[in-house]
Amino acid sequence: MKSAAITIIFLSATYSHPASGQTSSFQFAWLSDTHIGISNAEEDLRSSVRDINSMDSIKFVILSGDITELGWNAQFDTAKRILDSLNKPYYIIPGNHDTKWSESGCTQFSKVWGSDRFVFEYGGFRFIGLHEGPIMRMGDGHFAPEDLRWMDSVLTDIPNKRQPLFFITHYPLDPQLDNWYEMTERLKRFNTQAVLVGHGHRNGILNFEGISGVMGRSTLRVQQSTGGFTLARVDRDSIFFSERVTGQTTNTLWHRLGLGRRNYEGDTTQFARPNFSVNQRYPKIREEWKIKTGFTIASTPALLNDRIFVGNSSGAMECYSLRDGKKQWTFRTGATVYSSPDIAGPKLVFGSSDGFVYCLNISNGSQVWKLKTGAAVVACPRVVQEIVYIGGSDGEFRAIDLETGRVKWKFSGIGAFVETKPLVDRGKVIFGAWDTYLYVLNASDGSLAWKWSNGTPTLNLSPAACWPVSFENSLFIVAPDRAITTFDLQTGKELFRTKTHQVREALGISIDGSRVYAKCMNDTFFAFSSSSPTARLVWSTDCSYGYDIDPTMPVEKDGVVFFAHKNGTVYALDANTGTIKWEHKVSNTIVNTVAPVDSRRVMITDFDGQIILLENTAND
Repeated sequence: MKSAAITIIFLSATYSHPASGQTSSFQFAWLSDTHIGISNAEEDLRSSVRDINSMDSIKFVILSGDITELGWNAQFDTAKRILDSLNKPYYIIPGNHDTKWSESGCTQFSKVWGSDRFVFEYGGFRFIGLHEGPIMRMGDGHFAPEDLRWMDSVLTDIPNKRQPLFFITHYPLDPQLDNWYEMTERLKRFNTQAVLVGHGHRNGILNFEGISGVMGRSTLRVQQSTGGFTLARVDRDSIFFSERVTGQTTNTLWHRLGLGRRNYEGDTTQFARPNFSVNQRYPKIREEWKIKTGFTIASTPALLNDRIFVGNSSGAMECYSLRDGKKQWTFRTGATVYSSPDIAGPKLVFGSSDGFVYCLNISNGSQVWKLKTGAAVVACPRVVQEIVYIGGSDGEFRAIDLETGRVKWKFSGIGAFVETKPLVDRGKVIFGAWDTYLYVLNASDGSLAWKWSNGTPTLNLSPAACWPVSFENSLFIVAPDRAITTFDLQTGKELFRTKTHQVREALGISIDGSRVYAKCMNDTFFAFSSSSPTARLVWSTDCSYGYDIDPTMPVEKDGVVFFAHKNGTVYALDANTGTIKWEHKVSNTIVNTVAPVDSRRVMITDFDGQIILLENTAND
């Protein structure tokens, strides 16, 4: 569980009396960070529900995210059963734990609760709830373009622009969110009373660029004998926050916030806005064209000749012209597409959260075949010698005939969903899953050759997001446990394992196989020898990018290694020396694994739904 650092700020808000028509007083319960899936979480939530049911003064309940520990379907089902025993209405949004490790491609939350957003009115106040992911990737929180459109529609539909409103979200509206300013700037145009957030697991008084913020505690007991939650009482001119020790006592009031007509016109920005000045240092790097699709893109584009293929959160797989970015065709699936596609000849293969693996004709987007699996498919396929290798969220990994779409073999018994792109080398198929294991199968029949775990029972430290690489008989992986591990590909013998370089999930290999590339969690990008019995550095470059935990893979093309940063910067380094050739910032959010066209051109997709062709126009 991630805990946020909290700045405690006591506010002296300027306000006038609320508009008429509001009820004089009401109370609601506020739950957050229930983390169903970890020890005592179910018991703590059940106790909170029983306690709330015994209190007639509570009119409704809000839940501000991290409902589950890993966003798995069974965890959602458990949370739903418990929460449905409430005897009053409840309103719920997901948090980062519900969206990062989502086996359903972030579709199950809405299936279970009808939506991952909410808006309702009570006592003359409007309550709006919206989450910020991040979707399927480790990184900062991010308001998706489709969610910002929804927020705009909700705000536009408010008939009385002076109506007081509360905004409920998971992350604080600060730089823990890469586009926090998108929301604060919207909320300042309305009569926003306060923003209620979770994520930090403890009570806190915050200030989001002049907007009052309140952080509510987790329901978890932690080291106490019982858990707790927040009680909020709204009177005519104030809202009061108290901590309830579940089933026992309501502690002394810990925060009072005045209510009334807000005026944000004189407020200044508290946090620096994104800085694109790096682009002035490299003026020869140009965005040849840029498309804003309006939907989250969380996968790598596929390239073939003069065409680009990209999936997005609307459930579409789309084809664009490399020359000018004009759309060529769209194919729609039944749910989100976060699977990075692969191309073999005239065919394009990818997975969808609707539970199918699709094969399309690349010329016109027509369906060649589709294969139904037992759950969502968020994994990325690898096509080798007319065979599609792909994992699923149903505990199975499949080898599929590219021509017919028939399953040649499948491996069952995987303990969690597969997200990665598998490696196929020397008769072996290699992939990680979110069950702590790295699997190595025999490509001929899908039988298990060997599997490995890093020894921790913590599922979110699994070697499951990186794309494994190999050279000759050596296999390399990195994982959230911050270690580089190398194996004998055939036997599974561990050759070396080191945490010296503090890596996470970003790994690549040179074209000739001599260098393995890795992105450190702080500033440094390095290459080490693929043939050394230890992690011997070939070169190391201080790129000064700061902290980064985003699993985007380095990719080499024509002597240049490209990689991206979680805050929208793309880097190009000389593959032989590590010298920085250029940097270019395209946005302030997660850039997916890039797709180089050649040494000068690279295709970019990001969480803002942008597709960009970057080109180095310098004569070097």
